[in-house]
Amino acid sequence: MSASRLLRIGTRSSPMALAQVERVRRMLADRRPDVTVEVVPLSTSGDRWQGALSELGGKGAFTKEVDQALLDGRADLAVHCVKDVPGDRPAPAGTVFAAYLTRDDVRDCLVEPAGRVDPAGPADLAGPADLARPADSGGRLHSAGRRIGELPSGTRVGTSAVRRIAQLALHWPHLTAVPIRGNANSRLARLDAGEYDVLLLAVAGLHRIGMPSRIGHTIDVDTFVPAVGSGTLVLQCRQDDAAALEIAGVLADHRTGRETEAERTMLHILQGSCSSPIGGYARTEPDGRLSLRARVISLDGKTVLDAHEWAADPVVLGTSVAASLLRQGAREILG
Repeated sequence: MSASRLLRIGTRSSPMALAQVERVRRMLADRRPDVTVEVVPLSTSGDRWQGALSELGGKGAFTKEVDQALLDGRADLAVHCVKDVPGDRPAPAGTVFAAYLTRDDVRDCLVEPAGRVDPAGPADLAGPADLARPADSGGRLHSAGRRIGELPSGTRVGTSAVRRIAQLALHWPHLTAVPIRGNANSRLARLDAGEYDVLLLAVAGLHRIGMPSRIGHTIDVDTFVPAVGSGTLVLQCRQDDAAALEIAGVLADHRTGRETEAERTMLHILQGSCSSPIGGYARTEPDGRLSLRARVISLDGKTVLDAHEWAADPVVLGTSVAASLLRQGAREILG
């Protein structure tokens, strides 16, 4: 390996995506100081489009331009949020998911307008400790704001995720989901401008953009099942690029890789997309086995299918959980 190895990382150009690349750069500086990172920012159709993602073909709208940059040789490696990667089809031919980084907090949280959450408030770390693994957060989680169940009837909750909309309808039908698109920074600006009363956002995302003080009530994972791949970053490169594969491999977290494989196996069998109300998270148990909790729910919250199983092999586990949901009638909900 050359002492001056250059690694070009393709990424969306949003503040969160660039922060994620910076995380990779810092990790490489520690583990592979011979590697110099060059950022290749790309504008994706998903970032430009303000309508429903389903009209652009789903989550692939956030990744296809980056995929093409890899295939064209303009980038050597890409950094993706796993939950933005399509689950109903494999990685583009010629590319491979080379490494999953250590997983961050998987939970969703309530975000209130600036000034409502006291930055000196007590830390809220309720929930399974091994599901709350914030990396490079530079801050604490706070709970000085209201809990989601305390919000008054008619509160406008900014979210466009069908998984969140369906679970809001299930647990808090008195709240009103209002569509919102854009990156986390622009959503926070619109919240603070009064367009929404509160937002639902990912805890991990707020840490990544350096805004942990905006985190209000964090919702436990059994009440509000996370999206598949929540809190996880994946490194993708060309299948024939041995050098990039080797570099990505030094950052891989085996535990996260197994958990993600179980979740994405389940999602693939269900043929889930951005318009599918599916939640799921896997965790590694003390005995080394994996458990996978998954939920399929109708948008009105009136039909809820749950599955929770354990296995040693992630593919076996994901397949078994998907089969359980299908036996319960998931296909009728998912269409």
